[in-house]
Amino acid sequence: MVKRSKRYVRAAERIDRSKTYDPTEALQILKDLPGAKFDESVEVVVRLGIDPRKTDQLVRGAVSLPKGLGKTVKVVVFAEGDKAEAAKEAGADEVGSADLAEKIQGGWMDFDVVIASPDMMKHVGKLGRVLGPQGKMPSPKSGTVTPDVANAVTEFKAGKVEFRTDAGGNVHASVGKRSFSVEDLMTNLKAFLDHLEGMRPPAVKGSFMRRICLSTTMGPGAWISYGS
Repeated sequence: MVKRSKRYVRAAERIDRSKTYDPTEALQILKDLPGAKFDESVEVVVRLGIDPRKTDQLVRGAVSLPKGLGKTVKVVVFAEGDKAEAAKEAGADEVGSADLAEKIQGGWMDFDVVIASPDMMKHVGKLGRVLGPQGKMPSPKSGTVTPDVANAVTEFKAGKVEFRTDAGGNVHASVGKRSFSVEDLMTNLKAFLDHLEGMRPPAVKGSFMRRICLSTTMGPGAWISYGS
């Protein structure tokens, strides 16, 4: 059994786990709880009504959050020539091809997002076992495999977030920082949930977004409602 800190226990006492909160109310409660010693992220977890064993029901994508993420996102890009220069000008933290693949293969993982030009997948494809488990493998579905690498860098630096279903059929994402206003967090949360709802796979029957939980990085979660 996980031993919780006194701060966590005090915070958990303020949340009724048998209740489904209005999102605005839940965000205000989370902001009012005893905090950690750093600016925690506010995170959403959505339990989807999918069968994660079936590839036609898996969900993966990316969405731009209107109010950003409140943190510096480190982006590396696989590109050469003019595309590499454009990626650097757009703010990429590191740009390369075979040399970058070798560096990552050697254990360097100090980045959040990997973007690749399609012609670079010959190098990126070899990194599946390294990047895949961390959810950092580039994909056309999430906009991280694209001919326009410079635009992708700009979007992810500005607050675009990737998401994908895990083995249990859940989707996790950050919607900002605890220091954000409730209004800004709500704007980001709605953008994420609306986008996710629009990605419902045709093969899914019944309820798609079954349960939604909001929490801070080090705090307890609160169930929330979504939609009308």
